[in-house]
This record gives sequence, structure tokens and C-alpha cells, in this order.
Amino acid sequence: LCGDLKMQVPFLFSLLCLQVIKCKAAVLWEANKPFSIEEVEVAPPKEHEVRVKIMATGICRSDDHVITGAMVMPFPIILGHEAAGVVESVGQGVTAVKPGDKVIPLFVPQCGECKNCLNTKGNLCIKTDLGSRAGLMSDGTTRFTCKGKQIYHFLGTSTFTEYTVLHESAVAKIDSAAPLEKVCLIGCGFSTGYGAALQTAKVEPGSSCAIFGLGGVGLSVIIGCKVAGASRIIAVDINSDKFAKAKELGATDCINPKDFNKPIHEVLIEMTGGGVDYSFEVIGRTDTMTAALACCQFNYGVSVIVGVPPAAQKITFDPLLLFTGRSWKGSVFGGWKSKDAVPKLVADFMKKKFVLDPLITHTLPLTKINEGFDLLRTGK
Repeated sequence: LCGDLKMQVPFLFSLLCLQVIKCKAAVLWEANKPFSIEEVEVAPPKEHEVRVKIMATGICRSDDHVITGAMVMPFPIILGHEAAGVVESVGQGVTAVKPGDKVIPLFVPQCGECKNCLNTKGNLCIKTDLGSRAGLMSDGTTRFTCKGKQIYHFLGTSTFTEYTVLHESAVAKIDSAAPLEKVCLIGCGFSTGYGAALQTAKVEPGSSCAIFGLGGVGLSVIIGCKVAGASRIIAVDINSDKFAKAKELGATDCINPKDFNKPIHEVLIEMTGGGVDYSFEVIGRTDTMTAALACCQFNYGVSVIVGVPPAAQKITFDPLLLFTGRSWKGSVFGGWKSKDAVPKLVADFMKKKFVLDPLITHTLPLTKINEGFDLLRTGK
């Protein structure tokens, strides 16, 4: 009996520590309004859940899509999905992580049991927070309250807060020596772009690539194309101020569609003598999605949609573009199986296989999150 009790002491102690935490969070009360820095209550993790202290979080265009209504989510909500932090406490049954572990939240979880997780070709776990119960934990409730109101979660992560709660399938334990203010980008932007090139498109040595959109994700596609050995990497953006960074990371050519009086896909076809081998749309616009498809080689070109498609919009295109042999693909989180891939990507970063510093333009405190979004919207 004494032995059994001794085994139970750590678990009983952890239960005693599981209390509501009050902390700061950036709450979005309604669409097209600024974030409000509020004191929120973060409930203890339930069974198979983890409470994490967020140490660093990136701002992603997908967060802004919720603000503008291009991505439909319930309000009020705590956004943010690209982050790194430290486990504060765990619920009953959690075995993958323990308090004190450094982790990266996963907006694409990996339950390891669903059809997509079990298939070698898939990575979009069915437990992702994109369905009919968006904004809620698996039991249909939230872990956040503010001013007596429930606050919804975002993509199962909600990282614009000092503490958050996630399902254990949505956290990946990483190297304890990893700098969280840098590897937080592996939680979304970097992995999404890098994987679109390496995992989804499977860019080959000596190939040609075109990347539409030079935000953090587009620049990460460039890094992936370079690592894959592409011989020509053409960066496309209407903001020429981004060209220097694109070239620093591996772009061989940079073009601004505003500099031409013809469609950009025709320009790219002429530049490459028939179209690029691989193209990537990393903006989230239907017109650039069709332009990216049209600019790749007519028989064996591959075009990948990486930018989040706008809600309630449709694409009209000439089916002959596909009939001749082109392939059109989508890529969520770069095609990576998240729990498996994220620790390996962090390890690759620690081995200097790729750089992240050039992707970080500004560092701000949580209280200045609205300034951060202004910088995003102005292309800075």
C-alpha cells in the first residue's frame, strides 16, 4: 500500500496544482476591430490536455483572415497559432510531455489514429479545428473565459495569450536548447512554406520554380526550393521592397507584375522557355492561384496552393490547363505529419540546415499586437 501511495504522490500533487490561471491575452471581440488586451481565466487541462506557457508567437496572415472575415470563425476569440512555449501542467492520461518541456503547438494535430494520420500520403488529421465545432475543445467547451463570457479557441491552439490549453495530439516536444523566439516559426509559417517545396511539390535538383507572394511563408518556400537544389527560383510580388530578402534567401530572379503590360503567367512562360517546373501561390487570392497554375509547364508542371483560400469565393479556369498534364495541389502545414516532423525540423535548425533569423522582421511585446498587424498589412 505504501508503495502504491508513493507512486500516486506526483499525480496527486499535479492535480492539486491544476487551478485556473489568470493572465493577459489579446481578445478579438468582433470582426474588423482591434485586439483588446484583457485579463482572461485559463481553466486547467482536462484529460489528455496540456496547459502551456506561451513564450513567443508569430503573426500569420491566417490570423488576419479571421479579422477581415475571409476566414469564418466564432467570436469572441483568441487568435494565434504559430508559437513555442513551456508545458505548465498536464491533464490525466498525458504521456507525451511533462511540465517543463519545451513544446510547439500544432494547429494541424496528429492523433495517430484517423485515416489521414495512418495514411503515408496524408497529414490533415481529422481532429483539426476546421470543422463544425470550430473554436471548441474536443468536449465541446472552451478553456478561456473573460468578463464572464466564454472565449473561443482558434485552430486548437490560441497563442495570443500568456497561457493556453491544447489537446496532447496538438503539441510536439522539442529540443530543450532550442531558442523559442526563433523556432516558434516552425509552428506554421516556415514549415508550411518549406514543406510545400520539399514535401508537397517534391522540387527536384536543377528544376525551375516560381513563388507568388513574398511574406514569411513565401520566403520559406524559397528556402525549401534552394535546399532541394532548384537551379532557378523566381520570386513574384507587387512589393519590390521584398526582393532583397528574397535574393538573400535564394531567389535567382525577382519580378513585379506591375512592371509589365501583359499577364504575369505569360511573362514567366517567356522567361523560362515554356513555363516553370513548379509554382507556388502563397497569397490566398483566386486570381494568383490561376496565374500560378498557368505559368507552370503545360505537360508536367506542378502548381501548389499554399495561401489560405478566401471564404465564399470560387475559381473559374480553363480546364485545358489541367487536361494537358499539369498538376494542381493543395498544401496544409507543408504536408508534414506534425508531431513527427516538428521535432526533426527543430533539430535541422539546430544543425544549421536552414536559417530562420531573416524571417523575423520585428519583435514586439503582446501589448503591441495591433502594431504588429499594422506592420503585416503594410508589407513590412
